[in-house]
Amino acid sequence: MGLAVVGLIGVLVSIYLYLYKLGVLGAIACGTGGCETVQLSPYSRFLGIEVPLIGLLGYLAVTIVAMFGLQPQWQEARWPTTLLRIMTGGGVVFTLYLTYLELFVIHAICRWCVGSAIIITTLFVLSLLDRRPVRTG
Repeated sequence: MGLAVVGLIGVLVSIYLYLYKLGVLGAIACGTGGCETVQLSPYSRFLGIEVPLIGLLGYLAVTIVAMFGLQPQWQEARWPTTLLRIMTGGGVVFTLYLTYLELFVIHAICRWCVGSAIIITTLFVLSLLDRRPVRTG
């Protein structure tokens, strides 16, 4: 349940950042100006895709897989946990790359991005802590 709830929080953060990138929101709530610097930098796109959209799709996928894992027919299955570990592990690696860019290339810190980094790291840790019983017979 925790994975699904934290994943949903990630979805909401990503929606907020993506709406800003689309120009739906006038200014991003940040307090330091670092958020706009990061969001408007050339590094806010990865392979031509807006980073908040990548986050949105990733968090949405994690939330959906976590919800599948909560269903009675899948509660003892190992695939949801394995898939969540792979997805969130990849998210942590991508976040480390983005954090490197913020610190050493852009020279600005986005509080929303830090929040997202905490969310994906929490999801990864929760996926590692998920111990599903192994079916016997």
